[in-house]
Amino acid sequence: MLQKKPCLLILAAGMGSRYGGLKQMDVFGPGGQTIMDFSIYDAKLAGFEQVVFVIRKSFADAFIAQMKQKWEDKMQLDFVFQETDDIPPVHVKINNRDKPWGTAHAVWVARDVINGPFGVINADDYYGREAMNMLYKELLDDKQYSLVAYPILDTLSEHGTVNRGVCKVDEQGHLLAIKECKNIEPYPKIAYLENGMKIELSETSMVSMNMWALRSDFFCWAEVYFKEFLIAKGNEQSSEFYIPDVIQRLMQEEQKIISVVNSGSKWYGVTYQEDKPIVETAFLQMIQNGLYPKVM
Repeated sequence: MLQKKPCLLILAAGMGSRYGGLKQMDVFGPGGQTIMDFSIYDAKLAGFEQVVFVIRKSFADAFIAQMKQKWEDKMQLDFVFQETDDIPPVHVKINNRDKPWGTAHAVWVARDVINGPFGVINADDYYGREAMNMLYKELLDDKQYSLVAYPILDTLSEHGTVNRGVCKVDEQGHLLAIKECKNIEPYPKIAYLENGMKIELSETSMVSMNMWALRSDFFCWAEVYFKEFLIAKGNEQSSEFYIPDVIQRLMQEEQKIISVVNSGSKWYGVTYQEDKPIVETAFLQMIQNGLYPKVM
């Protein structure tokens, strides 16, 4: 399999439990656009020619039909499935599981389709055109992995808590540590609970919104670490295998250098239904300003 140019991997298998439905297929633009449509439009402008979608079989038919109708004549489209039974062999019995294994597993399931540099984004996050251009540029440089990051203050919801990968970055713009922090609250101060203690975060803390520039060796490392995860936590129904888990170990154990670049873009996303009007208004304004066409 020859992959000449970077491709874009879109994580679209989430079930949207807090949102109450499939965010990735919900309409946010006045012309029937999903959040993904705006990201794919930006990706094509940036130079991407191939998009790989990670989805679930339970909604595959409708999803594939929708994406092909809009993008099949403009981009190469591939679809892979994130299912709980797609795991590497391990010497322990893994019980049946309903909840997905997490974002690192979602990337790993694309191992047979991607052979080269690839960008990762979430289906339900809008990253902005500057950020997408930056992601593509990072992939053209044959170097270390990169993270396109955002200030945490710009990624919170007024309607509840969120989960974010909080970064520690050195003066040279290299990632020192990344930690998946859950249930971050915006008020009265940005904070999350850990072992019963409230940990405050600075408004300028950089966070991952899963916009990564990665290389195909990520699949090998993810499989190694995923096997260890399955042996240690595979039967804990609430445990998940996250991209930051792999990145943290690669930095610590393999001395991988991860560049962190500021997105330079405005992020929009939905965690709760109450977030939707804000995103709809933002897209409408962007279309009225000529940044996107009314119909894609």
